[in-house]
Order: sequence, then C-alpha cells, then structure tokens
Amino acid sequence: MAQTFDVVVIGAGPGGYIAAIRAAQLGFKVACIDEWKNAAGGPAPGGTCTNVGCIPSKALLQSSEYFEHAQHHFADHGISTGAVKIDVAKMIARKDAVVKQNNDGILYLFKKNKVTFFHGRGSFVRAVEGGYEIAVAGDKPEALVGKQVIVATGSNARALPGVPFDEEKILSNDGALRLGAVPKRLAIIGSGVIGLEMGSVWRRLGADVTILEGMPTFLAAVDEQIAKEAKKAFDKQGLKIELGVKVGEVKTGKKGVTIAYTNAKGEAATLEADKLIVSIGRVPNTNGLNAEAVGLKLDERGAIVVDDECRTNLPGVWAVGDVVRGPMLAHKAEEEGVAVAERIAGQHPHVNFNTIPWVIYTSPEIAWVGQTEQQLKAAGRAYKAGTFPFMANGRARALGDTTGMVKILADAATDEILGVHIVGPMASELIAEAVVAMEFRASAEDIARVCHAHPSLSEATKEAALAVDKRTLNF
Repeated sequence: MAQTFDVVVIGAGPGGYIAAIRAAQLGFKVACIDEWKNAAGGPAPGGTCTNVGCIPSKALLQSSEYFEHAQHHFADHGISTGAVKIDVAKMIARKDAVVKQNNDGILYLFKKNKVTFFHGRGSFVRAVEGGYEIAVAGDKPEALVGKQVIVATGSNARALPGVPFDEEKILSNDGALRLGAVPKRLAIIGSGVIGLEMGSVWRRLGADVTILEGMPTFLAAVDEQIAKEAKKAFDKQGLKIELGVKVGEVKTGKKGVTIAYTNAKGEAATLEADKLIVSIGRVPNTNGLNAEAVGLKLDERGAIVVDDECRTNLPGVWAVGDVVRGPMLAHKAEEEGVAVAERIAGQHPHVNFNTIPWVIYTSPEIAWVGQTEQQLKAAGRAYKAGTFPFMANGRARALGDTTGMVKILADAATDEILGVHIVGPMASELIAEAVVAMEFRASAEDIARVCHAHPSLSEATKEAALAVDKRTLNF
C-alpha cells in the first residue's frame, strides 16, 4: 500500500531539501527522496552543491589559499614558517569531512521538521486520483503518492562531444575535487566559475595550469571593467588563460591528455597535460525521472518547462532549481523551493531574478548583482557609474589584499541602483548589502549616507556610492 503525502519532493539538493522543510513548516505532510550516496553507501543529501560543488570547492579553495599565504605572504607579517609542504590526502579528507557535516545537518533538519526521507531514486509511475504515484528505487523500494510533487533533480556536468568523463584523466567537477595528488600540468576547458575556482586551487598547490576558453572575451557575463581587473590579477598569479580558442581532438594516453586546438589567431596548437578538467556548463538532470509516464513537458535542452511561478504543464507538479530555466545557482534554487512551498499553501511569494547575486570564489573574489555597464549601454539606458579601489581602503591595506574595486551603476535621472560589481577581498560577503539595497530599490545616495563601520571593507561600497555623485572622500 502506497504511503500518501501532501507534498513529495524529488531531489534533496538546495532547492529540494529547502522546499521540503518549508512545506513541513507550513503544516504539510512531506516526503523527500534523494539517491546520493556517501562513500559508505549511506544517504548524502545536499545534491551537487553539497557533495561535489559549492561546499567541497570552498573547502579546497580555503586550504589552498592557506598554503599560498604560508608560502608567499606570511613573511610580510614577520612570520617564518620554514619549508611548507602540502598533504593532499589530508586536505581531501578535510574536504570530505566538511561535506559530511553538511549531509548530516540536512538529515537532522529533516528529522527536526518531521520530513520523511527516502534514500533512493524517485520517478513518476502514473497519475492517480488526487495526485501522482512516485516509485523510490533503492535498497528499500517504496511506492508513494504525492498530492503535490516538486521536482528538484538538479543538473549534470556537460561533457565534450565524444569525450566522456572517466574521472581519471578527463575530469568533471567531481573528479577535479578528489585528485589524489597535485598534477604537474593541468588543462582546463572553460573559464567559468568551476574552471577558475578549480584552476586556482591546483595552481596554488603547484600545478602548471592552462585554461582554454572559446569566448573571445574573458568572463563575458561579468561587467567588462571588473573582468579586466580580474584577468590582470590571474595573469599575475600565473594562471594561463587562452581566449577565443576552438578545441579539436582530445586524446588520452598512458602519460596523460593531449588537446588539439586552434588559437585566437587561427593557428593550430597542442596542449599536453596530465589531467583535463572539462567545465563547459551543465545540463538539466531528468535521467530516470520517467517524465513521459505522466506527460511532463521538457524543452529542447531537457529542462522541465515551467511558468514564472515554477508550475509545470501538469496540475500539482512543480519544478525548481537547475532542472528549470534561469541561472544554475544554489541560492536561486533555494528561493524557488521556498516560493513553491508557499504557493502550495496559497501564499503569493515572489522571486526576483534581477537581484540574484553571482559569485566566483577565486582570489580576488568576483561578485555582482543587477546589470552590467555593457548591458545598460546596449539597452540605451542613461546611467552614472562610481568606482572605488581597495588600494585606498584601510582594512584592505591591513589585510594585505588591495586588489580590485567596487563599482556601482545607478540610473542617471532617479539614482536608483541598477547594478553593483565587486572584484576584491570578501566580495562574496560585500555583495549582500547591494542585494538588500536593490531589493528595496535604494538609490546610490542611500548607501552613501548610511554609516559604515571603520575600518571595514564595506566602506569601499559606501565610497563607490559617493563616487556615483563624484564626491569620494578617500580617493
């Protein structure tokens, strides 16, 4: 006999587990299904983000940054360390421990909020009276009925055509996060978030890293001035980035990987590497969902088709996160998950795509929200811009990290903030002020007149807001 739930969530990544918890808070009887396994075969909820994405990559970025500071920057502070060594196995073990803490935290939250968790792969069986039958395939097969179903099955790494991931020499983000040793030569295809973050990790630890990027411009989605500043910093660090390349044949052999490509000048070139990370984007994951059994509509990309409120073509079936349109970001999935749970309860929440922040956790960090200068120019919108460099910020000087700037774009007539772009220390934290300001439709002057603690990096945001009106105080 199938167990019946008010809400069944398929997938326990950021969108799924948050949707399940919010639905339970609203008084619904909720089940959440997830198949991810840890090394021991036990449940590992949290999706790509927790297991092979956001969380483990930040752990490795932190470890590698400490290593680089010990090697190159501690002496500036009068700290002598002697010979510095890296124990990669211990670093990876620490990363795994951080991941497990997050997995266990989600299981605890399910228990606390009375969400029933099922470990296995969830798939549609058929529509039934009052809902949908969902099968759970795993060590303990189950049959569930959900009156409402939320699909949050995430995304998978996109492979190069004809070059499947073997996670030994051809690596996705998964393999890139569990290398057992520092490769002498590391090639990366794609200079997006994953490419730059993983390139930074292994470059700091001693790898000779080359990134091949098909686009003629670096970080085309980022404000051009900010992207140029970041590229300067990466070049100085020794991260080699080739733009405008066309990748050809990729061969694996006993010694490693050979990548044939055409460079921006149209010249044939070859890159030899021990390992290759392919980071050319992600594709929606509907594998095994059995969408056709109930007539769930997918688009040409394989994404589930939804409206602005995450409703699918089927009554009572919703989808959120990477498996639908919009940016593939964990925090976007979380916001959609909360919104859907509240819509099921009859509420009217709103997710504003224009104020979703983006972050690249390199050093310097890159973070932005809203429109770029090139987008405003293309739209013909009159705007004012203000920038402030971290080299003029007292806290940044004390940290010894003065790379980058804060940039604010505001409407020329109303002064409403249209975009905020940061490259520099702790940009990931600083961007939150900008998101709040834009959600409240603040003007640049609003930020300029708010008292910011001194000394703090956030003063650079205040000064950039003052710069919009050409009245900075410290530059």
